[in-house]
Amino acid sequence: MSGQFSAENIGDGSAHAAAPEAFAFDAQSEAEIAKVIAKYPPGKQASAVLPALYVAQRQMGRQTGSAWVSTAAMNAIAARLGMPPIRVYEVATFYLMFNTAPIGKWHLQLCTTTPCWLRGSDEVTAACRKATGIAGWGETSADGMFTMTEVECLGACVNAPILCVDDDFYEDMDGARTTDLIAALRRGDAPKPGSMIGRQTSAPVGGPMTLTTLSGNPAE
Repeated sequence: MSGQFSAENIGDGSAHAAAPEAFAFDAQSEAEIAKVIAKYPPGKQASAVLPALYVAQRQMGRQTGSAWVSTAAMNAIAARLGMPPIRVYEVATFYLMFNTAPIGKWHLQLCTTTPCWLRGSDEVTAACRKATGIAGWGETSADGMFTMTEVECLGACVNAPILCVDDDFYEDMDGARTTDLIAALRRGDAPKPGSMIGRQTSAPVGGPMTLTTLSGNPAE
């Protein structure tokens, strides 16, 4: 594995854009990295590779509007943690949470596994495609606003179907709610994450049906 990843451009009409040749942690990332490394004993800094990749990905999102991890960023992480770059590449390419090529401003991650499918994920997917103009998985819309990715179970099956936007879960989705959500994202007005039908956490629709007399006061 070479560690050289494609860097597809985001919506300016050209097919490819050069990946950054250098990466340096900004002040916010430096503070976050220092806290992460401090959790591990001397000589065990490599254990911080997962959170370090998240820090780098979030920084790229702040600086460029596209949250991804370039090869240059992986090399900077390797140098900071005292580990071979290939070890960082292995982690970044194993976990789907890390984007090794540029993505849109909003990352639409759609669960299509059995619980979400049974509850209507096909309708959510169709609404995403219609609202964004994206035809296939892993593609970015022509305006650079959205990237669509198919993901495995997100672990929120009780409120299926789920549409994960960046790091936020939007639950109990359907076609119309998906269309409204994408319109809000275009305006830069992201709704509060959670159930889109007002469900209380993962309680049944309409509210809890058991233990309804408990006050929540340990003294009672």
